[in-house]
Amino acid sequence: MAIEVGRPGTGGLGKAVGVLREWQDDDAPMQLHPGDVGWFWRFGAGATAAAVRTWSRAGRILAVGLLDGPELLRLTMAPDVRRDEELARHLVADLTEPERGVLKEGEAYVEAPVGSPVHELLCQEGWSIDAPWTPLSRDLTEPVEEPAVRIEVIGPEQAYVRAAVQRASFDRSTFTEDHWHAMAAGVPYADARCLVAYDGRGDAVATVTVWSAGPGKPGVLEPMGVHRDHRGQGHGKAITVAAAAALRELGSSSALVCTPSSNVAAVATYRAAGFEPLPEVRDLRRDASSSRRS
Repeated sequence: MAIEVGRPGTGGLGKAVGVLREWQDDDAPMQLHPGDVGWFWRFGAGATAAAVRTWSRAGRILAVGLLDGPELLRLTMAPDVRRDEELARHLVADLTEPERGVLKEGEAYVEAPVGSPVHELLCQEGWSIDAPWTPLSRDLTEPVEEPAVRIEVIGPEQAYVRAAVQRASFDRSTFTEDHWHAMAAGVPYADARCLVAYDGRGDAVATVTVWSAGPGKPGVLEPMGVHRDHRGQGHGKAITVAAAAALRELGSSSALVCTPSSNVAAVATYRAAGFEPLPEVRDLRRDASSSRRS
């Protein structure tokens, strides 16, 4: 049977998220998670559907990709076909030929699980290895210690607080209260929590969203940020510990996070919160000058 690339539409997003949940495993390489789709959902269901691609054979979804911006595809595959050569070659053809409707011509990036033939095949097409990222994981078998600050789970009434801390944590953030409500209405948010940390004066100082993939599966932190006016006081560690505790309450087997290896402060914060670094991962990059149509 032929492999077909498709767009799920808003009605098919639930199925795509469902297979991503099924594919999560503590022994699997770092990969696209339902929480990644959930965080993108802040732009609305229509925009999320437009950003998702699926590859199917005989009605079964074999791979899911998220266009996390027009130049970056975050891609993963079902565990039993992660090393499948036919699937990998089909994926690479779709990624390198703009007329197939996945990536545009010119500069582009692909995130794919370590071990997939996609890496080698893209390199053969002239793609190169991009800067390293560091995944980190915390096992949640044992109870998590209490965080050193007050933590609140954010609901609709406090969405404005969550949004304000997000914008104060990331210089280019455009996150708004409306974005929070759109995100919370998405399918993945049924297994998610937004947390805000408060200091001794009652100021909101840090925030995180955690996404479970279901009991016994790894959950992720996406995103975590500390208010620019309250850094250097241990709030990043505190909110990260709280995130691990929230995921454990949701039944997650472990907590995962990934950050650029060059962000040594973030790596240090996660390690201080009990996360252990995993082997570095790298995206594949196509420069504009090396496009097949250049």
